[in-house]
Amino acid sequence: MNKSLEELRREIDAIDDKLLELYNKRLKIVHQVGVLKNSTGAPIYRPEREQEILDRLKRINKESGGRLTDEAIEALFLELFAVARNYELPERVAFLGPEASFTHQAAESKFGAMSHYIPIHTIKGVFREVSRKKAKFGVVPIENSFNGIVSDTISCLSEYNLKIVAEVIVEIHHVLATKAESIKNIKRIYSKDIAFGQCSQFLEDVGLDMIEQIPVESTAKAAQLAANDPSSAAICSEVAAKLYNLPIMFNNIEDEGNNRTRFFIVSDFENAPSGNDKTTILAKLPNRPGSLVDFLNDFKDAQIDLTKIKSHIVGGVSIFFIEFDGHKDDENIKDIFQKHKESIKFLGSYIKEAVDV
Repeated sequence: MNKSLEELRREIDAIDDKLLELYNKRLKIVHQVGVLKNSTGAPIYRPEREQEILDRLKRINKESGGRLTDEAIEALFLELFAVARNYELPERVAFLGPEASFTHQAAESKFGAMSHYIPIHTIKGVFREVSRKKAKFGVVPIENSFNGIVSDTISCLSEYNLKIVAEVIVEIHHVLATKAESIKNIKRIYSKDIAFGQCSQFLEDVGLDMIEQIPVESTAKAAQLAANDPSSAAICSEVAAKLYNLPIMFNNIEDEGNNRTRFFIVSDFENAPSGNDKTTILAKLPNRPGSLVDFLNDFKDAQIDLTKIKSHIVGGVSIFFIEFDGHKDDENIKDIFQKHKESIKFLGSYIKEAVDV
C-alpha cells in the first residue's frame, strides 16, 4: 500500500534528525583535529585531504548505486567542509571585488557561505592583505579562455612570497536582468565593457543592439544600477542579479559557450602531495643562447609533462610562467629544482582541476 504524504514527511523528518545528530558528532571530531593542528601550526584548509574525501565518497556512491551525482556530492560536502573550517573562527578570504563578481563566485565555491569575504579593488591589494595576515586566503584571476593570462597576477606572484594552494575554474555565464515588464521597455543597458562584446549576437537577435550601452566598472555594479532604474537592464552574472533582487529575463546570453576563467587561491602554506597535482613556477633564465631549450630539455629527460609556458615581463625582466604535472616533492621534480635553484621561484603545488581554460 502506498504511503501517505504525511507518512513520507515523517520519514524525512526522522532522517533529518539523524543527519543533524551526525553533523554535530562530526563537528566534535573536527574540533579535536583543529586543536591538534593549532598545536603544530598546521593549516586548517587542506585541499588534498578534502579531495581525498570527495573521491572516496563518489566511489562509494557509484558502487552502491546511489542517486547523488558527483556534482551533488561536491556541493553538499564542500559546504560541510566550509562549515567545519569556520566552526570556531570564520576564515577571512580576500578576493578581487566587488561583491557578486565571478571572483567572489570562485571564492564561495571553495570556502562556502559562512566565510568572511573581503572585496578588494586590486589584485595587488589581495596579495597585500594576505601577506599582512589580514586575510588567510586570497582569490585572484589568472587566466581567461578568451583574454589570456592576467599580467597583474603574475607580477604579484613574482613580488610576494605567497603560495598557490588551489585553483578554481568557473564557467562564465551572463544573464540579462531587468525590472522592465517587457523587452520593449528597456531603454539602456549597463555592463562591463567586455561583456557587451561577449553578448553582441544575443543583443542583435533580440533587437537590443541599438539600445544605449553604458559601460561600468563591473557587472555587479551594472546589476545595482539596473535595480534602481526600471527602464534599464544589466548584463551580469546570475549571482549579481540575485544579490540586487533583479529579475532575470534571459539566461546564458554569451555568444560563446566555452568561456572559462581560472582563479588561484593563494595563502602562506604549502600543500602535501595528493597524487593528482600540478605545479606552477616562475623561471628567470640566464641571458645566453639556448638557455630556455636546455631548461625545457631537462623536463623532457625527467619525463615531466609541461602543460603551460608563457613569457612575461616583470620589472623590465623577461621571465617564464610555467606549469607542469606533479608535485614539487616528486623525485624527478626535486632534481629539476635542485639543478635550477637559482632560476626557479616555486609558486605552488596543488590539486589539478578536471577542466582547464
